[in-house]
Amino acid sequence: MPRVKRGSKRKEKRKKLLGLTKGFFLTKSKLYRSAKEASQRALKFAYSGRKQRKRQFREIWIVRIGAATRAHDMSYSQFMHGLALAGVELDRKILAELAIADPAGFATLVAQAKAALPAA
Repeated sequence: MPRVKRGSKRKEKRKKLLGLTKGFFLTKSKLYRSAKEASQRALKFAYSGRKQRKRQFREIWIVRIGAATRAHDMSYSQFMHGLALAGVELDRKILAELAIADPAGFATLVAQAKAALPAA
């Protein structure tokens, strides 16, 4: 079997990996083996972070909607249930934006939700 001289391919591969880890602490940005391990770990965190970002945004929207509905003497769960009964199909992202940017418009939604809830 012929001998393979890796030459430029090895250099390119290592240069690419060290470029990925540029800015990492100490040997993680300088030594190939450490850089390889650090980049694999970073990519793993990046993958899970993309999933977590979606969860965190949903949490933020729920907190904002809850704060705005409490200002109108209503809980978040009652508000969402009232909207569902009223047939309003706005997602949490839009509702959170309305709560911040257009309090008057949000107040009308709260009124609709209250009207749709059964009197208990």
